[in-house]
Amino acid sequence: MAERNFRQLLEAQWGEGKFLCVGLDSDFEKIPEAARQGSVSDTIVAFNRAIVDSTKDLVCAYKPNSAFYEIHGDEGWKALRATIQYIHDVAPETPVILDAKRADIGNTNNGYAASAFDHLHADAITVNPYPGRGALQPFLDRKNKGIIVWCRTSNEGAGEFQDLVVDGKPLYEVVARHVAEEWNANGNCALVVGATYVEELRAVRAVAPDMPILIPAIGAQKGDLEKTVAAGKDARGRGIIISASRSVIFASGGADFAEAAREKVTALNGAIRKSL
Repeated sequence: MAERNFRQLLEAQWGEGKFLCVGLDSDFEKIPEAARQGSVSDTIVAFNRAIVDSTKDLVCAYKPNSAFYEIHGDEGWKALRATIQYIHDVAPETPVILDAKRADIGNTNNGYAASAFDHLHADAITVNPYPGRGALQPFLDRKNKGIIVWCRTSNEGAGEFQDLVVDGKPLYEVVARHVAEEWNANGNCALVVGATYVEELRAVRAVAPDMPILIPAIGAQKGDLEKTVAAGKDARGRGIIISASRSVIFASGGADFAEAAREKVTALNGAIRKSL
């Protein structure tokens, strides 16, 4: 069987008019009673499976955030791997982004890349650009995997470093240009820009006109969807991975949580398409 190619999978989803990524930020304390099983791992997997089953025909990707799994040790890692495998089994055309924000020196990154891609079987991973291209080469060399580089994050204090001026440009723009012009030799790079900073998103799109942009902070962080789509889409009307997590998966705390998630995804999809 040929290796899965993140960009090809993503392009196919875009071709079907799907631009919404559901973040599986499966905070154990918030999981409804209706999904609870005997163990932490079983509960998380049961919850994730229900969300996936209810939304798999509507989304362009899933994005489990590793923090919500790592916190539970072995049980969490087991749940994370089982979740990714389940998505591959029931929605094989839908890519899985591991939101882990890995970064270290090159030798350590060999281990991080092997863990994400060979053990967990993720199709893409988020990484931090701070160590530079050379250190991140073990990720970049994975030609079929998506390497999604943190660029302008959604948090309130993001500008402390990301807005620092370097050679006349804010640092986040410098990062975007390096990734677009120097790191993307295999065509497998993407960028992360939060929906809470629309003008910065517009600037990044200008620097990286053909690169996918993962855009979190729609939903619980209240990014403006219409402005985000306008600023982030590429010349083809594609190029965006709009991510919503808590607002989707915890749309209801009752037994109807999966149905509520589908309703939320349907509404967001309609809003995205209207804004394209």
